[in-house]
Parts: sequence; C-alpha cells; structure tokens
Amino acid sequence: MKTAITAGSLLTPLEIIESPVVVIEDGRIVSVASRREVEMPANSRHLDFPEMVIAPGFIDIHVHGNAGHDVMEGNDSALAAIGQAMAKHGVTSYLPTTVTAPEDVLLRALEHLGKAISQKSGEGARPPGIHLEGPFISHVKRGVHPPGNLVAPSAKLLERFWQASAGTIKIMTIAPELPGAIETIQHAKRLGVHASLGHSNASYSESMRAINAGADHATHTFNAMRALDHREPGILGAALSDDRLTADIIADGIHVHPSMVKMFLAAKGAESAILITDAISATGMGDGRYKLGPFEVDVKGDRCEHEGKLAGSVLTLDRAVRNTMSFAGWKLQQAVRLASYNPARLLGITDRKGFIAPGSDADLVVLTTAGEVVRSLSG
Repeated sequence: MKTAITAGSLLTPLEIIESPVVVIEDGRIVSVASRREVEMPANSRHLDFPEMVIAPGFIDIHVHGNAGHDVMEGNDSALAAIGQAMAKHGVTSYLPTTVTAPEDVLLRALEHLGKAISQKSGEGARPPGIHLEGPFISHVKRGVHPPGNLVAPSAKLLERFWQASAGTIKIMTIAPELPGAIETIQHAKRLGVHASLGHSNASYSESMRAINAGADHATHTFNAMRALDHREPGILGAALSDDRLTADIIADGIHVHPSMVKMFLAAKGAESAILITDAISATGMGDGRYKLGPFEVDVKGDRCEHEGKLAGSVLTLDRAVRNTMSFAGWKLQQAVRLASYNPARLLGITDRKGFIAPGSDADLVVLTTAGEVVRSLSG
C-alpha cells in the first residue's frame, strides 16, 4: 500500500517545497510534489504533520556507540539497540566507527560489522559501511587511542582490514605525516575508501601531499590536530582552505567553541561541511563509566573523558543541527544539509540516501521548524 505524507514544508534539502506530499511504497519514494500541484493518491495511508518539516533522514559518519552499547562489541543485539536509539534523533544511516585496538580484536570487530552490514535488515538506523579510526594515527595526536596498538600506515594491513570487513570500510582516518601514509592513501583510493586526515600533527606541506595523493576528507576538525599557526598553517590550514576536502566537526560546544564552529562553517560552507557526533556508548544513558572500544570512559554531564582527555561525546545529530543554527545563525535548511546530503555525497549514495527525490529510499525525518525530531521513518 502506498503511504502519502504531508507537512508544512519539505527540505530536499537543496530546495524547499511548501505544502508537500511525499508518496512512498515498498520502502522507496514514488513521488514528491506540492499539494497545490497534485492530488492525494487514492486508497493510500495518510500521515499528516501540519506545520512540521520533512527532511532526509540524517547520516552520521562517526559513531562509536549509543544506548549503553559499543559498535565493537561483536553482537547483533548491540547494533540493533544502537540503531533504534539513533533513530529517535533523526538518524537513519550511520558508519559504526572503530577505535585503535589489538589487531586481532580489530579484525574480529570488522568481520562482525561487515556481516551485519551485508544483512541490510533491522529497525532504526542502519549502517551502509564502516569508519576505520585508527590504528594509522599519530602518537602525538592520538587522543585516547591506546598508544601500544598504534601502527605505521600500511597498504598491506589496510587490505587485511578491508578483506575482514567484506569490503565495507568507507572511511579511514589517517595521519598523513607517518611513514607509509601516502602509499596507504593511494591504496585506499583504489579500494574506494575515503582517506580522512585526522589524529595528526602534520604540517601544511605534509597534508597537501596527502590531498594530492587522494585524501578527500578531514576527521573531527580542530580536535586531535596540530594547532593553526599563521606561518605554519598545518593540517588545519589545509582542511579549512582546500576545496578538494570535505570536513566534519563535533558541534557540541565542548570539543569546539561555538565561535570556532561558526568560523569552520564560514570556511567550508554549506557544500563541504559535515556534522558528526563521535558518540560513544554513554549517549542517552546519563553519568557513569562506559566502554569505548577496549577501554573505559567517565561521563559527567555532556563531557566524556579518559585519563583527563576528551573521549568521544554524548552528542546527538539532531542537537548538532540545532547547535549549528544557534552557533552560526544558519537556517534549518542549511543545517539539515550538513547532516544528510553532504555525508551522503561523500559516501556516494545520494541516489538512495540524504536526498528526497523519486527513487530514493524512504529515509525521512519529521522536524519542528526549530529542528526538534517528531518522527523518523526508514525505507
């Protein structure tokens, strides 16, 4: 049976449609138009959200966990709980994100996640791929990643990770200044994996070599990166100024000051900025001690720490959208794009996700005009 969804407005998000009617059937969008132009389809179920906004389901490309569970736990019930919890905040797709761990532990986690992705089933947010964060990162800018498990970038080891994941790794965070990084970035490009610069103390020239080799993204901009200097702009200078790079940011007001979020958005613009959460298992759970991969994190309020260092967040993507509106004065349409179309474009899935058009998956979120989630729907 067809379902017709109506609301006050719709964000594709590249354009706004007033008084929309979205018709879906068998998990796909059949048509999108204004009610002024078309009639409601006969014999369809009708969902009406007056004065609300329909937008594409959000896509979070950096998630370690949620609802008390970590993506590296290695069981299906944990991923189901994570997906269901994220859907409450408008997320319909996400990349489960690993942390640095012993090689055998990481291989097992990748194998399990790859199998889960191939099943393409379950309620709530579902993963179209994996984000490999570590072990190819800098000791100096490792954050809370265990130092004993960091290794030099290696095309051979990346291939091993790729095979374990059944070819589902979509993003790999890498420090471009490390020996072997350029060859590993080049191999990632051959595999279709996006090399993302991060957890790095790279100079500007080292960063540019990586971009020239195929790196095309930057991981949680400002965090775990060499500080910006006007004479040696470093990795941040490259990430903020080079249009070949998209870049993501944790807009929680803790990892990055609101004024710097505003500066980041001005630099990258609505076309190249992406919102992420870097959420851990503590998200939605309250204060306490929680797992992040192989180690524990103490959570108090909105702050997550391991041995005095920030360790992920309890941010949700809908709150990141609202923070973008608050921190930078952006409109809902612009902020929604950073959480839907832009990550989908990075992943090469705008024909199915992150954009509302006939033929796309029926992954939708209904929002108030202030960006509060009313309901999520998944195709």
